Amino acid sequence: MRDTKVTIKDVAEAAGVSIAAVSNALNGTGRLSEQTRLAIQEVALRLKFRPNLMAQALIKKRTLTIGLLTDDTYGRFSFPVMAGITDALVDHGVSVLLAAVDEDPERARLHVNALLERRVDGLIVSGRRADRHIPLDLSDADVPVVYALTASPSGSPTITVDDQDGARMGADWLKKTGRRDIVHVTGPESHLAARSRAAGYREAIGKPGRVMHGQWAERWGRQAVAELWSGASPAPDGITCGSDQIARGVIDELRERGIKVPEQVGVVGFDNWQIVADATLPPLTTIDMNLRMLGQQAGLMVLAMSRGELDTAAEHKIPCTLVVRQSCGGGKRVEGTEA
Repeated sequence: MRDTKVTIKDVAEAAGVSIAAVSNALNGTGRLSEQTRLAIQEVALRLKFRPNLMAQALIKKRTLTIGLLTDDTYGRFSFPVMAGITDALVDHGVSVLLAAVDEDPERARLHVNALLERRVDGLIVSGRRADRHIPLDLSDADVPVVYALTASPSGSPTITVDDQDGARMGADWLKKTGRRDIVHVTGPESHLAARSRAAGYREAIGKPGRVMHGQWAERWGRQAVAELWSGASPAPDGITCGSDQIARGVIDELRERGIKVPEQVGVVGFDNWQIVADATLPPLTTIDMNLRMLGQQAGLMVLAMSRGELDTAAEHKIPCTLVVRQSCGGGKRVEGTEA
């Protein structure tokens, strides 16, 4: 039985041109008139011709692979980012190779060298903190490098989350639900994410707002509630948190003290870590960092750079999304923000 797959020879015969002309028309190369190029492309489209991606890769000296380097070995951030990268690149026939790095520069370099020896078409470096460098010097890498969720060398393409605007959205939502005394409980002030989220809270509340810095942990959420209800100052009717873990600790401590959520106190988290947000009682209203979207954008950025289509100093911020559940009243829904 004859193989029904359409070949480049079939396209050439149908268009009345040479195989080389078809290759040039589909790859954007060669000296063809625009009319001829479009005519060949229309024939290829009509015949549903799909080029052999591996053959194209060999011609262009590409391997159709991208390397993802991350220090997030737990996977909280790296897995959704990788899923987004895969979403963006699968239709381009590009695969993603994941390498986990730690604080050991020598081990990190071994991973980089292994990826470069595989002749990856680009690298994406992703981390757990936007203000911390992964211990890698990639200045000698001869492939495009994009930094996502981690500090990057000056002039390198980066993509991050708009933490400040996300925190502003959370505080604004509590105000819309009628809360008048809103406190922000967040992580260490030494972390850029904590400072950015505190700035977003103040943008919504104003200078009189109260910010409490501590650890990214449930126990800090519990401790913050104990301090707020110690009687030293009026108890708030709204609390925005710098993470979902902190928010869960806040809600658990409020419940144990007989304080009803959301009737007496509305609570908003940050992360939309579903395993935490959905299991909190009541389910947690929170800010989604859209990490999958971030991964998609990072994948498209490194692909565009490999084609010479993107300025190497490009910077991009991913907008956050408010996910409303029951911890501040109302049913579940999602409210987005424009980029």
